[in-house]
Amino acid sequence: MNAFIRDIPKAELHIHIEGSLEPELMFALAQRNNVSLPYPSVEAVRAAYQFQNLQSFLDLYYAGTAVLRTEQDFYDLTWAYLQRCVQQNVRHAEIFFDPQSHTERGIPFEVVHAGLYRALQDAKQKWGITSYLILCFLRHLSAKSAMATLERSLPFKSTILAVGLDSSELGHPPSKFQKVFDRARDEGFLTVAHAGEEGPAAYIWEAIRSLGVARIDHGVRCTDDPELVDYLAQQQIPLTVCPLSNIKLCVFNSMQQHNLKHLLELGLCVTVNSDDPSYFGGYIAENYEAIQSALHLSHQDIYRLARNSFSASFLPPHEKQSRLNELDRFMAAVV
Repeated sequence: MNAFIRDIPKAELHIHIEGSLEPELMFALAQRNNVSLPYPSVEAVRAAYQFQNLQSFLDLYYAGTAVLRTEQDFYDLTWAYLQRCVQQNVRHAEIFFDPQSHTERGIPFEVVHAGLYRALQDAKQKWGITSYLILCFLRHLSAKSAMATLERSLPFKSTILAVGLDSSELGHPPSKFQKVFDRARDEGFLTVAHAGEEGPAAYIWEAIRSLGVARIDHGVRCTDDPELVDYLAQQQIPLTVCPLSNIKLCVFNSMQQHNLKHLLELGLCVTVNSDDPSYFGGYIAENYEAIQSALHLSHQDIYRLARNSFSASFLPPHEKQSRLNELDRFMAAVV
């Protein structure tokens, strides 16, 4: 089963590129850029990855971003993630980045963007991995800051497909950013948002109604509202679920308690993703493996999740169909 999970063609739709910063690369970049870290070793960093909630993770996550300074740093970060994609047969990735985490430190937007985008282009040429960038606004910062970031991104909008909303969910409802998202859609960006991870089901409604999102990132709290579940199923609004993240951040107490299989049974368009894989203990294959083992998912369940990942992507119809055909050829060969 694990070989099947690794080899099946799949897309990843919920990956924070800064959250793929492995401790080894963190130390290498710290040394390259003469940045002092609050940890003496790689082992000490890994030992710190015990989180009580989303905020305790974010505190460490933002500390880690301090080592990212140059275009080459952002390239190396992205390239390391893309090498994992090759190993786990991720054929398409839609990648979140948090420019405010860097511009607030004095790193120019164009430096961040150039490193990320160059790596994505090189991976497409070398391995045929397609990808899109999704600019995320940090919801614990002001809507004014988000709007300024949106403005800063406009010269690059031909290379950034969508905008999203991440960081501390509680106390920062999606409606706080309605004007920013209205402007983003006017500029031609697609929209997604984190909602219903720690926040209530009401935040999912807000993301749909106030922000006009095409996808909900996380969304596992939707089951608190049967009307919402029915709406998500009818409209087939995808949920980008991140199982290992949900356990690591105490959204569920154990993987056996995770509601992913139940969401599938309810007819929702559920996908599996890695979120911040360095911090949460695994990339996309490890997330599939963990949820499969805990919930006894069948080969057909895994196929359905992989199929959902392409169907829920922002690929144009002909490319989406090409990836689905690739998936079906794989299934025909292994069944």
